[in-house]
Amino acid sequence: MFKFELLHQSKKSSARVGKIHTPHGVIDTPNFVAVGTNGTLKALDNATVSDIGLQLMFCNTYHLLLQPGTQVIKEAGGLHTFIHRKLPIITDSGGFQVFSLAYGSVADELKSRGNKSTGNLVIKIDEEGVLFRSYRDGSKVLLTPETSVQAQKDFGADIIIPFDELPPYHIKNDALEISLARTHRWEKRSLDTHLKARNNQAMYGVIHGGINLDLRKLSCETLTKLDFDGYAIGGSMGKTKQEMHSILTHTLPLLPKEKPNHLLGIGDLESIDRGIALGIDTFDSSYPTRAARHGVALSWKGQVKLTRSENASHFGPIDKKCACSTCQRFSLAYLHHLFKAKELSALTLASIHNLHFMVEYMATLREKIAQGLI
Repeated sequence: MFKFELLHQSKKSSARVGKIHTPHGVIDTPNFVAVGTNGTLKALDNATVSDIGLQLMFCNTYHLLLQPGTQVIKEAGGLHTFIHRKLPIITDSGGFQVFSLAYGSVADELKSRGNKSTGNLVIKIDEEGVLFRSYRDGSKVLLTPETSVQAQKDFGADIIIPFDELPPYHIKNDALEISLARTHRWEKRSLDTHLKARNNQAMYGVIHGGINLDLRKLSCETLTKLDFDGYAIGGSMGKTKQEMHSILTHTLPLLPKEKPNHLLGIGDLESIDRGIALGIDTFDSSYPTRAARHGVALSWKGQVKLTRSENASHFGPIDKKCACSTCQRFSLAYLHHLFKAKELSALTLASIHNLHFMVEYMATLREKIAQGLI
């Protein structure tokens, strides 16, 4: 029931328009994928998210594994039933979060902060997988390619991700080669487990190699020989957007055109614009909803900082042309007041607007590609 349909290939760039068919509906590409870490976008309920028109939602296996646990979700009838979402879901393997415990976030690493607060939660990393302590209760958890895939099977997500290692940006080439080889072995074990019971789920292989272009090529050559349904680009993408652009420019032509691709964890507007021209189909990021919670609204004229004093007496909406329920009902002055008063409804209303903007933004980009403008 999973199929990628290529509808239009731009003659101006590598941008393309397509449809990803899944058991829970169609995903128009290129598209933005919002992150619902614990089965919900922060400050929003899933009925609202569906009404806004978000076609694909990203949920995190690591967090759901620890709370409420795979057994609860399985007994509920799967993740779709548990969180009351009828549209497609993609889950990750848990690898990103586990290795972030060991190395810290990319931002922490680039600022030389490390991850002193949680690094001691990782007990052992070896060929079998990663043994770590739950940040919730301290219990030991062993995450392997097999247990990661089984968790995602219990969840019943439409698209699942194989278990992989996320090495830090500052890693020597010999260590990066060792990490990549192990990631390829883990991904093969993940795929073998998945193919024993597909359950109408698709699995995307994850391309790694850090900022080493030769290793990126090797990863593409290795994983495209396997029976993955699509490919995600992961790992460290460099310090700057230009470095990321160079990596993507090198990597994307090495992936099969007949299969969908996904850029993991990156979805700001500049990266989307540049990535679409290179042929990326889907992007996931928490950026729009995180920006909303910090009082930043997205608009066609640029960012609007809701807490700025000049908005205190602005009685029009964030954007007069916006059809979201926030702009249709509430003024910028009211949103300014809610943020200043630290009302929780401010987070919800701003998040509704930003998510709606992203849905409309992607629809506009698809139309521009079809018209030959991108």
